[in-house]
Amino acid sequence: MRLATLLTLICTSGACACTIPVFRYALDRWEADKFHLLIPKDVAQDTSVQDLLRPLRANGKANLDITTSSDAALKAAELRSSRNSDQLVWSGALDKTSLGSLLESPVRQKIVEHILAGDSVVWVVADNGSPLDTAAADHVEKRLKFLEQVAALPVQDPNDPDSQLGPGPPLKLKFTVMRIRRDDPAEKPLLRMLTGPGGEIDPDKTSFAAAVFGRGRVLGAWPLEILDDASLEDVSMFLVGRCGCRMKNENPGWDILLNVDWEKSLGEASLAVHSTAGSISGVDAAAPQAVSAEPEVVTISGESAERKDVAVTDTVSVMGVLAGSALLLLALRSLWRK
Repeated sequence: MRLATLLTLICTSGACACTIPVFRYALDRWEADKFHLLIPKDVAQDTSVQDLLRPLRANGKANLDITTSSDAALKAAELRSSRNSDQLVWSGALDKTSLGSLLESPVRQKIVEHILAGDSVVWVVADNGSPLDTAAADHVEKRLKFLEQVAALPVQDPNDPDSQLGPGPPLKLKFTVMRIRRDDPAEKPLLRMLTGPGGEIDPDKTSFAAAVFGRGRVLGAWPLEILDDASLEDVSMFLVGRCGCRMKNENPGWDILLNVDWEKSLGEASLAVHSTAGSISGVDAAAPQAVSAEPEVVTISGESAERKDVAVTDTVSVMGVLAGSALLLLALRSLWRK
């Protein structure tokens, strides 16, 4: 079954009048699922570890759930994709360095930057640098550039209450490709997250591409050797198409761990849009505008000299008619008196 057919079957039951693209609906409304950090009891009693975890426990930005294990056999901290998941993303000694690598990485920071800039989908391509993988990754990038040119977003109705965008970047259609090496130690946790909880792809052995959108949602990951043009088109067109299924759990995919305050970041992105618009128009959007006593002068660019001469002639003609009317009124008044 083609991927397009699968996505259609998933979403037809939730058909609605919403015209917001899937990628933007997810960014506006879908909270990221939480990863589960399980800590051995003796490690959790370490004051340095407690100080390290305190900012994450109290209104932390990351989509992370932290618990202390009651299992005496557990000797090392574990990160799993969810509380009930069997997927082990990471295991080891918990300290400032290891925790930092779990929460953030250079590629994840770039993913967030692209999403907050308004990019529709960030395709992460992980390969081993071989000529075969390089050629496949080049083809993915080339094909996505083509799709970006031929695709179109659903027409938005600003008066439709069912299709109101939340705070964030401007709505646009843009596919971004980020290429990383599968042996990059700084991205090892991310590679595990991108391949998903199913364990169908081993990032240590298989080169793959994953489509990331929304607040770090991964629609899926596919080995490069089987990722053809049709699949790239199916995924991309689904994500830029109108959102038919609004519930997050009705959609395929999984999330990655990101240390981001999305509400604050989206609000800042929205303010940046308004500030840019104000700067372009020469008006500070945040400052109150004074009412000028002078009449507004509107200049229309591209007006020819001939058109200006006609305008002057028209004005003179009108003045002449008014003067003639005044003389006629005076003559009639004089006849009436006689």
